[in-house]
Amino acid sequence: MVYAYIRVSTEMQTYASQEFEIRNYCQCHGIAVDKWVSEAVSGTKSFEKRTLGRLIRKMGQGDLLICTEISRLGRNMLMIMSILNTCSSKGISIHSIKDNFDLSDNINSKIIAFAFALAAEIERILISERTKEALALKKQSGIKLGRPHGSSKKKVSVYKNWDKVSQMIDLGVPLTHIAKKCGIHRNTLRRYYMSHTDDSEKIF
Repeated sequence: MVYAYIRVSTEMQTYASQEFEIRNYCQCHGIAVDKWVSEAVSGTKSFEKRTLGRLIRKMGQGDLLICTEISRLGRNMLMIMSILNTCSSKGISIHSIKDNFDLSDNINSKIIAFAFALAAEIERILISERTKEALALKKQSGIKLGRPHGSSKKKVSVYKNWDKVSQMIDLGVPLTHIAKKCGIHRNTLRRYYMSHTDDSEKIF
């Protein structure tokens, strides 16, 4: 039997483009798909726990699995090699369209798949390292990362009406009550008050 496998990372993505490529490939090669299988899941999740794992367990000798690219099967080298090894032991062939790979039960296919998966993983590692280096450089240059402290709309509203808030604190109104009325956490209110006065004992 011939199975077509489609995977997207999130429900927000569409299956249409992958389905189009597979249908076009099958039409050009005279292949009839017996069953379509699709799922929305991260490629980093173990394939055994995905729909792909159940599909491979169901497939047998002589079956063919078609996907648009090898990264649809998994997002790291070890996972892809594990999938290839499992399929090889069961006599299952895999056709990867964009990569133009015929991953059958032969050593050449396994070497090619291994090299491709290794290159893809190295690229992801390099991207991650470049991102970390860029963030470290910004931090070293004194650039604050993340949202500026006190930038939310609720906090800004409190700061604009600080005279009233301060007056309530001076009158002995419980900090929890004031914070709730302002729509912020009491600890946030305490920190701001402490940064604006030396008489912080009032709110403890």
